[in-house]
Amino acid sequence: MNNKKQIILLLASVGTFVEALDIAIINLTIPAIQQQFNMSYDTVQWLQTLYVLFFGGFLIIGGKLSDQIGKKTMFISGGLLFLLTSLSAGLAPDFTILAISRALQGLGAALLMPASLSIVTQTFTEPQERSRAIGIFSSFAAIGSGSGLSVGGLISTYWSWHWVFLINVPILAITLFFALRYFPKATAAPQHRGNDIPSAVLLILGLLFLTFGIHDMAHFNERPYLITGCFLASFLLISLLIKRLLTLDDPLIAPGIFRNRSLVISNLAFFMLGAIFIGFLFLISLMLQNDMGYSAATSGLMLVPFSILSAMIAKFAIPTLSRLLRPAKLGILGMLCMFSGLALLLASVYLDHPLVLVLSGAACISGIGMTICFTSLSVLGVKNVPQEHYGVAASLTSTSYFLGAGIGLSLVSFLGQPDVSGFAVGPTSLVVLIGYSLFGLTLLAYLTYADKRKLTKSLKTVEA
Repeated sequence: MNNKKQIILLLASVGTFVEALDIAIINLTIPAIQQQFNMSYDTVQWLQTLYVLFFGGFLIIGGKLSDQIGKKTMFISGGLLFLLTSLSAGLAPDFTILAISRALQGLGAALLMPASLSIVTQTFTEPQERSRAIGIFSSFAAIGSGSGLSVGGLISTYWSWHWVFLINVPILAITLFFALRYFPKATAAPQHRGNDIPSAVLLILGLLFLTFGIHDMAHFNERPYLITGCFLASFLLISLLIKRLLTLDDPLIAPGIFRNRSLVISNLAFFMLGAIFIGFLFLISLMLQNDMGYSAATSGLMLVPFSILSAMIAKFAIPTLSRLLRPAKLGILGMLCMFSGLALLLASVYLDHPLVLVLSGAACISGIGMTICFTSLSVLGVKNVPQEHYGVAASLTSTSYFLGAGIGLSLVSFLGQPDVSGFAVGPTSLVVLIGYSLFGLTLLAYLTYADKRKLTKSLKTVEA
């Protein structure tokens, strides 16, 4: 890579690092926010849910706009919105302003994320070089997710929760300044293509109703009509969306893109990855603080080495593994690490939480598995996708990840409720996460088998 390409890759990667950091960083600061505003835990948890809902709900639109308006324009616009809403959240005088800022932060991230990946795929065109660039880009997201808990714990203890949001402001200001200078000029949007706003509205509302319904399922006895109505509304809206996509000449998402088997499998696997990792972030903070008695700062410090491990894996192991293994097989390796880590955490529940076992499980998930999975699945998500659809393809993978995060975490909370182990994190919740990892393994194993069978068939055709 030449120097300019390296700078472009770094700037795009910083954008995705900040987005990923903000998902994890709030987990260990929730008790401090809860105490200041005198809110219940369920209410404060909506700060995470709103971010995920708006991030996942608007990602497809962000990808479409990135393809139509221009990647640089969307990167700058999304980054500026993220910066301003981070400032607003950090200075919020009450919970309402904080919740609104957090939701709009998710919107800014949804505009920024697909533009970031599209810029990387546009800048690096040679296949091997692109795979390496996407690997580095994805590792920044994995490192951001992995370091969020440690950074959040330290900030909430030694500064205040406000700095969880304010820390984004100088980082993004510097990134946007250099992006204006180094990113390639935004190309004009083709005039004949529309934005298909009705489909965008149907998509957002359908996903919002679905996620809200699952998130609130634990209170079904209290408000059965509201929750049932959410599911029915979601089904109706998504059905109308599918009908539009199949009948319009230029829909929000071209149905033909789903003929790409690699893209479909990677999106399903990304859904599982989001469910696993966001569920892990939620459960590990509860386990360390509630079940093992550590403070937020101590919990954060114990997780710092895994952020460093994630960076080392991305720097030294991923390039070598990418040369030795195809993306699907690399994904299987990552999912095996996630499965192993969850199995260790499950064992720790029955063995009175030995610290070595808990931290070994966290290392497998946060330090190794997440980095490998995110890298391999990102490569699979844009494999064989035409350049004009890069933005949509990139946003599809991210949408799948965050929908998995929102829906998967809600299911973990709901299914883990009947647990009678006496721990904040019981075996049922961990078994649910293990189930996610096994499904992800099955998907990637199928893709590997299908690709191998296709290659064998092609060779026989050539020989004939």
